[in-house]
Amino acid sequence: MASSGDVGSEAQKPKKQFLLNAFVMTTPGHLSPGLWRHPRNQTDQYNKLSFWISLAKLLDEGGFHAMFIADTLGAYDVYKGPANVEPALASGAQFPVNDPLYTVPAMAAATKNLVFGVTASTTYDAPYAMARRFSTVDHLAEGRVAWNIVTSYLESAARNFGLETQIEHDERYRIAGEYMDVVYKLWEGSWRDDAVIRDRAKGQFAVAGRVRPINHKGKYFQVPGPHISEPSPQRTPFLFQAGTSKAGTDFGGKHAEAVFVGGQLPELVRKSVDALRTTAKESFGRDPYHIKVLAGMTIIIDETDEKAKAKYEELLSYGDREGALALFGGWTGTDLSGYSDDEDLVLVDKPAIRSILHRWSSTVPGTDGLRWTKTRVAEFLCIGGMMPKIIGSPKTVVDELERWAEVADLDGFNLAHVTNPGSFEDIIEFLIPELRRRGLFRTEVEREGATAREVFFGQPHLLSDHPGYQFKWQIS
Repeated sequence: MASSGDVGSEAQKPKKQFLLNAFVMTTPGHLSPGLWRHPRNQTDQYNKLSFWISLAKLLDEGGFHAMFIADTLGAYDVYKGPANVEPALASGAQFPVNDPLYTVPAMAAATKNLVFGVTASTTYDAPYAMARRFSTVDHLAEGRVAWNIVTSYLESAARNFGLETQIEHDERYRIAGEYMDVVYKLWEGSWRDDAVIRDRAKGQFAVAGRVRPINHKGKYFQVPGPHISEPSPQRTPFLFQAGTSKAGTDFGGKHAEAVFVGGQLPELVRKSVDALRTTAKESFGRDPYHIKVLAGMTIIIDETDEKAKAKYEELLSYGDREGALALFGGWTGTDLSGYSDDEDLVLVDKPAIRSILHRWSSTVPGTDGLRWTKTRVAEFLCIGGMMPKIIGSPKTVVDELERWAEVADLDGFNLAHVTNPGSFEDIIEFLIPELRRRGLFRTEVEREGATAREVFFGQPHLLSDHPGYQFKWQIS
């Protein structure tokens, strides 16, 4: 956004152009349970490669910067639980869900510029194996890969990976901290830049002495190395992260190059953004603007406000109440099945429920004074989950996005779909032209085939103030 200083030249200053990610998941019902059956939707084809290639080409040609692929390693089985997956089944509410990494090489081969952000967990995947997988895909995608670093949060995932319960929250982040040291050593420090020479005449592929073990011996991991993959175009994939707890903010302030934030009001999101940037600068010596911040958002847009509102009501008619309550159970760990449909949940004797709903009452637009019943919770979550929703004409939507970016100090948005196809086509048809008209979105790609990090920061490798940079094998 334009600076507020130097008023005389305000009109001449270029505005900050937004980054736009398409937020998806390899499942029938991502954040809008039940919408898989909408006539416009085809997410029931989530297990077909043709579905993903078609979507990638649409986003690439439409100008999106990235496709961000969420993931989860367990079922949302709290509602009507314990360990009950039945409420999620009819709506496909993030169940079933496939591994997101496998589609990326095919999508990359069918596109020129789209970046692919893939979610993977530091809690349940060994760092040696993870480093190999991301190096492999970064090679095949020619550097257009990002890793969304998560520590995982579902009890169902913990049980299926052989644990009786989840590892404690902050302990998961301590494990993740050492995990990052391991993968940085593998990606940045195990192979010199000049190790691979591919000299056919000499019969020498790589040079001895230019590849070394990492000999990592820590509290959680013992990894001798060397990295089994040669350096990929980015070496370290571009690093995404989300998490606003104290441990999550510390982790993001140290490691993330882009962070996803959530919340219903930009004024409250700003507090998380300020905490993140302050942590990056004061605790880790990083430029606080070497972290791009994107807010999650669900947009329903049409030619006019009236058409957009009518579209919302029509979409809502396909929502699945049971699926929404299953998602609520997974996200909060709270089972609402024991309450009646019209009971005011703000009054129940459950502090966790009251806390969530008090927060929604004070932040969700248009809900002040309304009773949060089980029926209302389900309706709220059926379209876009817990993300804020902007419904309206191009002018209405972009006015609100501009306000969010200014108030919350954002670099862009992570845009969820309600139907797919449908939502992203609407964004390309109605939203992006209005953003371009206001100078808020790129009109062309700066360089064809740029790596993920070049798209976000203009260079393929870690910036010098990033903590992973210290692990780079410097040639003296």
